[in-house]
Amino acid sequence: MNMQSAHFGQSTRAKHCAELLGTEPTIDELVPALSLLGERLARVLPGRLSQFSGGEAPLVRIGMPMDCTLGSIQAEIENLASHTLLTIGPENLPMLATFEAAPVLRLIDRAFGGLGVAPEPLPESFPLSAELLLKRLEGALADALTEALGGGEQHKVGAVRRDTSLRYLNPFDRRQDLLQLSLEVEEPGIEPWSFSIAFPQPTLGAVMAAPRHPVRQRAHRTPSDPVSEPFGSMPVPVTAVLVDMTIGFSRLSSLKPGDVLPVAVARSVPLQVDGRTIATGTIGEVEDRVAVQILQAF
Repeated sequence: MNMQSAHFGQSTRAKHCAELLGTEPTIDELVPALSLLGERLARVLPGRLSQFSGGEAPLVRIGMPMDCTLGSIQAEIENLASHTLLTIGPENLPMLATFEAAPVLRLIDRAFGGLGVAPEPLPESFPLSAELLLKRLEGALADALTEALGGGEQHKVGAVRRDTSLRYLNPFDRRQDLLQLSLEVEEPGIEPWSFSIAFPQPTLGAVMAAPRHPVRQRAHRTPSDPVSEPFGSMPVPVTAVLVDMTIGFSRLSSLKPGDVLPVAVARSVPLQVDGRTIATGTIGEVEDRVAVQILQAF
């Protein structure tokens, strides 16, 4: 299996080397694209996950894109987890999905009539029921990603293999720069559950480079001027998201003054209007006040 994994990684790099594709976009340039993909995924994924919540579509929240590596993903996992290698399109562009054991086992407990409680201590390996559920979760995620990326064979996502060890799964180079999204699923009456997806830089650059829809010819008309009245003086609340984190309800309920929560501040800070990202920038200071310098607006 290790030899097959190594061969897969080498062929992928050969297809998408810099000499063939030109200069690859940087991580900072890909953050806004992944934010937009996350917003599309948050709209289409609930319908796919309704099969796990009694037919009711849950609410899906997408965290900020965070840069990482396979090593840092492994270091943050304290207990059993399942890692799935997925590929995109006919080029087999690789990406990674990670499901920790506790959320999966809570879903299984609820499916069998329980309250959605994970066993303590957690098992050292996944039972057969968890393996079957993971296969369904992979399928739901793959279908949602295919739709969010634009659909068609060019963006079709499929699960290739899974393992509880990133070392044995060997999806791509351990030192490869990745961008990771955390997805939190909220349903009434139960504790939220989450998982994550991670894209190597070449994969994200390739799938986000092509236009998603054909350009349509529109009748010529003069656009409204946003700086003129009545639009110019209209107040629009803008939110700069410095930290977006997921915390278990039990940990949240036990917080007390003096506790310290370690957080990771994103490299590129999104500016949002009504939950939609309109620009990204970096945090700085102007005249003793915290400020955001716009790097990209869209």
